[in-house]
Amino acid sequence: MFSTSRGIAFVLAVSIALLLVAFLSLIDEVGSMVLLATAALSFSISYLLIHLSLEFLVFKEISNIYNVLEKIQRKDVSFKGVKKIKASLPPLKSIQTNINEYAAAKNREIETLQKNETFRKEFIADISHELKTPIFAAQGYIHTLLDGAVEDHSVRDKFLKRAAKSLNNLDNLVQDLITINQIESGFIRFLPVHFDLRETILEVIEQLEGKAHKRGIRIHFQHAPEERYYTYADREKIFRVLQNLVSNAIKYNKDEGEVSIQLKSHKNHLSVKIKDQGMGIHPEDLKRIFERFYRVEKSRSREKGGTGLGLAIVKHILEGHKSTISVSSILGKGSIFSFDLPVGNSPATLEKKG
Repeated sequence: MFSTSRGIAFVLAVSIALLLVAFLSLIDEVGSMVLLATAALSFSISYLLIHLSLEFLVFKEISNIYNVLEKIQRKDVSFKGVKKIKASLPPLKSIQTNINEYAAAKNREIETLQKNETFRKEFIADISHELKTPIFAAQGYIHTLLDGAVEDHSVRDKFLKRAAKSLNNLDNLVQDLITINQIESGFIRFLPVHFDLRETILEVIEQLEGKAHKRGIRIHFQHAPEERYYTYADREKIFRVLQNLVSNAIKYNKDEGEVSIQLKSHKNHLSVKIKDQGMGIHPEDLKRIFERFYRVEKSRSREKGGTGLGLAIVKHILEGHKSTISVSSILGKGSIFSFDLPVGNSPATLEKKG
């Protein structure tokens, strides 16, 4: 009886009616009909008020709390339709709100852990595959030599060069993994300096001209020759960003194509755009190309080489400079990678300030 609002309301209403009748019975002028009417009226009103109060202010909220707890036990904590409750409402409402917020926070935490677990599994699978490729290749060449091919000088030299190339790829992969882990962990500090971005781009072009020449690719640098493009950033890391993007533009370009590098100066920033004339990137792949080990099929296959970490490193380096890397692409026509850097000061300006 006492487990429901009706049972509690009935007992309390009877008690109130009996007390009121007992009190009125002490008055001589009050007749039995009045006492009966008073008892019926007081019972009805008391029962109705108590029942409604308990039902909507206590039992309904307790029921909601139990529903929330059941959802938590079932790991169903979507809480659709739950409204934000003001702190001025009754304690049971506040308790329910706190439980809702706690459960929602735990749900977000569980979702994050699940995403991290999925990412961990994918990462382990990816890195295992990436490591196996150069290791197995080097093993194959070395074991072939050990089985007797070492006596043939032409075969020996060819296989040793291929084994060395595989081990170099393995070393590059390990170095890229170390770099991206240090950046994500905050172990690598950015050391910004004022430098001419135009000169840095020219250094990258000079370094990669031989690679472009082998495929008949022209590198076209668009900028205002009379202007200086000073920026304030970590020169070494920005050099790596440019090196990676220009190298990719050459690697994934069509034979005898063109790589266009555009440098523009704006009021508060410098903008860099690197365009190739390759096969382009499918819209579905654009969202994922900055993920570790993500490779686009066909034009950006593993056959092109690389560790699969270059664009991820580019993304993290630019984020460390409070900038972002953006990409646009048209299938069959090529891709454009672009980013901004803050405007810096020239040596003359720095001397005046000093």
